[in-house]
Amino acid sequence: MATDRQFQKNSMYLETPEDGAVKNFDDDGRIKRTGTWVTASAHIITAVIGSGVLSLAWAIAQMGWVAGPAVLFAFSFITYFTSTLLADSYRSPDPVHGKRNYTYSDVVKSTLGGKRFQLCGLAQYINLVGVTIGYTITASISMVAVKRSNCFHKHGHAIMSFAYSSIGLGLSIAKLTGGGHHVRTSLTGVQVGVDVSGSEKVWRTFQAIGDIAFAYAYSNVLIEIQDTLKSSPPENKVMKRASLIGIMTTTIFYVLCGCLGYAAFGNDAPGNFLTGFGFYEPFWLIDFANVCIAVHLVGAYQVFCQPIFGFVEKWSRERWSESQFVNGEYGFNIPFCGTYNINFFRVVWRTAYVIVTAVIAMIFPFFNDFLGLIGSLSFWPLTVYFPIEMYIKQSKMQKFTFTWTWMKILSWACLIVSIISAAGSIQGLAQALKKYQPFKAQQ
Repeated sequence: MATDRQFQKNSMYLETPEDGAVKNFDDDGRIKRTGTWVTASAHIITAVIGSGVLSLAWAIAQMGWVAGPAVLFAFSFITYFTSTLLADSYRSPDPVHGKRNYTYSDVVKSTLGGKRFQLCGLAQYINLVGVTIGYTITASISMVAVKRSNCFHKHGHAIMSFAYSSIGLGLSIAKLTGGGHHVRTSLTGVQVGVDVSGSEKVWRTFQAIGDIAFAYAYSNVLIEIQDTLKSSPPENKVMKRASLIGIMTTTIFYVLCGCLGYAAFGNDAPGNFLTGFGFYEPFWLIDFANVCIAVHLVGAYQVFCQPIFGFVEKWSRERWSESQFVNGEYGFNIPFCGTYNINFFRVVWRTAYVIVTAVIAMIFPFFNDFLGLIGSLSFWPLTVYFPIEMYIKQSKMQKFTFTWTWMKILSWACLIVSIISAAGSIQGLAQALKKYQPFKAQQ
């Protein structure tokens, strides 16, 4: 009896005078989840729509009115399809009654294990590091735009044409309906011999595919979102519904931003959607848009950094378990705030990480080139390969059946797309570095 009472006290029950014991935790001892398809859809929309949307007008401009929207819809379909496979892998070995897996890495480890679990970790951390660098670039661009808009509002319009950020979708419509300004668009995008050379057209198209892949990247947080859902109805069914709603909403928004941005700017669409508007009023609206971007990305930077910080600090504690520098906690009394515990290794390591990512962002301040590279590196392994392989393993699918064959074809096709888009982004970075001479203007 004493053991039972202790279990109730510490694990799953709260005592109430009315009905005795009330279950307050899930069957695995964790706090009871309360998420629904509504909250999951909101999480998906906010996770997907990020800085990737800023490059879509440029991406559409590289491919034109036919291929651009077609690629957007293709990525939305692939992302939705693989997200349904990933949703079925949340519990293993059975998608409804199996053991819960709390993170993407847990799912891969439970289902595939071994070297593929290590490959998953490598892909995830490369993606996280890349995202933090990309967010540093984007936030800094927005802050510079705020300074420029205020400067030009105070001192007048300059001889050189500076890019001003704005609230993109609304200002695109305003620009389209304003009249008096015509831009060149075409079914195939930028024109060879007019806008770019033949080789540049090919490389830019590859890079644009990577930008779109980055815009749809959310698979690495899908399991964490699904882990917030109630256990009834089954989490995989609710997550599939939420994924459909979230991706449909995102795709509509992306098509509007990409297509209206291309219509507003034509073949000269800028790499960053919010820095291409050439009018200066109302300047406060332009500032507000950029401040929103900066605030959002500063917060998002913290979120994406936490898994990296946690991994390095856990590994360091295990590697140097006797080190006081790594493991020691020191209390400091802060007036009016109480005692604050500081770990010196955490302070040094996290500060160094922020400095390194900032330096890399300064070396490669090329927005759409960098986003394309991140999207290329993370799309195939995290969005396509692992969900397909885990579904095949969990469903015990026989080799060379029809479903097995076309799933493998889809996986290999997406690998090829990722490789060529990565090549395009690397070539774009190389070309941008050659042209980027920050001190030339001062000489």
